[in-house]
Amino acid sequence: MSEVTMGALVAQAEDDDPLRALAATAELHRQVSQAETVAVRRARARGASWAQIAAAMGVSRQAVHRKYGGSRFGRG
Repeated sequence: MSEVTMGALVAQAEDDDPLRALAATAELHRQVSQAETVAVRRARARGASWAQIAAAMGVSRQAVHRKYGGSRFGRG
């Protein structure tokens, strides 16, 4: 799938053709996941704790640390 804005993907996800809708939904998932990863990395680089990041995401500290913990996100 080519570079498409999230707004266009949301519209495509409501397509009457279920395969086109699924393809758009899958691409949305990839883009949101990438944006989330970047935001977590930036938050950690700016000194945010895992607890602060978890609160912002509406999940437990353990869940966010399990998903993003490790040296690649800084401050172990």
